[in-house]
Amino acid sequence: MPSKESWSGHRANRSAVHNSKQESRQPDLLIAALGMKLGTQKSSVTIWQPLKLFAYSQLTSLVRRATLKENEHIPKYEKIHNFKVHTFRGPHWCEYCANFMWGLIAQGVKCAGLNSEGLYRVSGFSDLIEDVKMAFDRDGEKADISVNMYEDINIITGALKLYFRDLPIPLITYDAYPKFIESAKTTDPDEQLEILNEALKLLPPAHCETLRYLMAHLKRVTLHEKENLMSAENLGIVFGPTLMRAPELDAMAALNDIRYQRLVVEMLIKNEDILF
Repeated sequence: MPSKESWSGHRANRSAVHNSKQESRQPDLLIAALGMKLGTQKSSVTIWQPLKLFAYSQLTSLVRRATLKENEHIPKYEKIHNFKVHTFRGPHWCEYCANFMWGLIAQGVKCAGLNSEGLYRVSGFSDLIEDVKMAFDRDGEKADISVNMYEDINIITGALKLYFRDLPIPLITYDAYPKFIESAKTTDPDEQLEILNEALKLLPPAHCETLRYLMAHLKRVTLHEKENLMSAENLGIVFGPTLMRAPELDAMAALNDIRYQRLVVEMLIKNEDILF
């Protein structure tokens, strides 16, 4: 039968072996949690693999941002596509703004303003457009539509188009509609401008002032046509049915008027400096 002294020594040895095993397991647990390899040891636990990828992507994003900021030889792109949409299967950053992008969802890149290809023609994400609309409905003066809040310019342009489409009375009112359509059906350029001028006088002051401001903006958009590919004709196609609607309920007549609606907006843009 072992003595009391030998039994105490045996327990001390067991405790030392247990502590040694616990200490040796700590690196193994860390390796398993990060899903990494150390030397020849291989982890069989991969549940924490996303954690490793997330940490890695955050670090690489910071490095990328610093590189873009400090590098004096950043390439200048003649054409920046605003609406490139990708699905990322791992960590990635935006090649233009260095913003971190992650996840199995469609994501775009930072906008390029007036140079964005397809400006007003390309649609933004509908959920975010609805967010902008709700922000203005709550308190328009406090609505934040800055680039820090919405980097994709198509969200803002989509919200603007939605606002004009949802107006109970179109910006080009039903009363003035026939006169505007008449101008588009006229072939003589001088007569077109005269009829347009008469049509503008039929608009309420608030409608006319808003239309003036909008046409001045769209004229600036056309000045960047080489980059954004949005001519007055293309903008007319987008804004024609948005700014004016046929007062008649006849669907066929309204359909036939679409081409004239486009021409009206196109003429308003091209002659903005004369008409307003």
